[in-house]
Amino acid sequence: MFKALLVEKDEAGATHAAVRELEDDRLPEGEVTVAVEYSTLNYKDGLCIGPGGGLVRNYPHVPGIDFAGTVEASDDARYKPGDKVILTGWRVGEAYWGGYATRARVKADWLVPLPEGLSTRDTMAVGTAGLTAMLAVMALEQHGLKTGQGPVLVTGAAGGVGSVATAILASQGHEVAAVTGRPETEDYLRDLGAASIVPRSELNEVTKKPLESERWAGCVDAVGGAMLARVLGQMNYGASVAAVGLAGGADLPAKVIPFLLRGVNLLGIDSVMQPYDRRVEAWERIARELPMEKLRAMIRPARLEDLPELGAEILKGQVRGRVVVEVAG
Repeated sequence: MFKALLVEKDEAGATHAAVRELEDDRLPEGEVTVAVEYSTLNYKDGLCIGPGGGLVRNYPHVPGIDFAGTVEASDDARYKPGDKVILTGWRVGEAYWGGYATRARVKADWLVPLPEGLSTRDTMAVGTAGLTAMLAVMALEQHGLKTGQGPVLVTGAAGGVGSVATAILASQGHEVAAVTGRPETEDYLRDLGAASIVPRSELNEVTKKPLESERWAGCVDAVGGAMLARVLGQMNYGASVAAVGLAGGADLPAKVIPFLLRGVNLLGIDSVMQPYDRRVEAWERIARELPMEKLRAMIRPARLEDLPELGAEILKGQVRGRVVVEVAG
């Protein structure tokens, strides 16, 4: 038997989530069985716990797009019982049963080894959000971002991706400008290393000007929509924006002028289907460069039983920092 947060859909189409005891034979097919120790909470998890958001294929369903734990059994030579592993992405927790369970069975290709210097709890404080943040920073670096070039903007800075991006960039010596619409998060963002706070109201309306004064040496954008369009017109010549989210909408009401006259780069960041070698590189850099004491200060502990309520909160934008779910507890 194993314990899991099971989401079921009734005949009227409404979903209901509750913790259940399930038989092991309900686990999906896969080469590796993992005793899950920790998971976390992302926006996608909120959708999958609740209405599904078009992400869940079949019910009943076990959400949880991230997990970390110990290998119990493996049919793949790369992993053996006792190995510590991480899983993020690959549509686990969406199309496939995920990490909100004390046991998970997945394809070996979806796992990465736990990097030296991190615990399984640490990795779930990082989770998909932190992995995405590091991938965004890596992309900005590959397109020329260096310290001393000017302030780097982080939008949606108090969210999961934004929090980790702020901490990583600040630890590297960048001057981080953190965008937030919640004044009460200012101290939190400065503790993460933000040098300045930019009120959301300064950037959330599209201007008629295709270009404004150059302000930013780089940007990690978790908002999209009108804010991304506005930021593109404020980037320094040749600078890049790493787009990681769409909290402000999927439309991009922008002009091509910043790309043509300033050589601005818009970089799309995907963490779901990221290849193995790139994942390993990102996790190893997280272990070396992310100040874990700052990340641990972001943690909000939770249990499986707390997730239905927390899932509703994250869909309303009411979750700050990182929720770490003690699955085995």
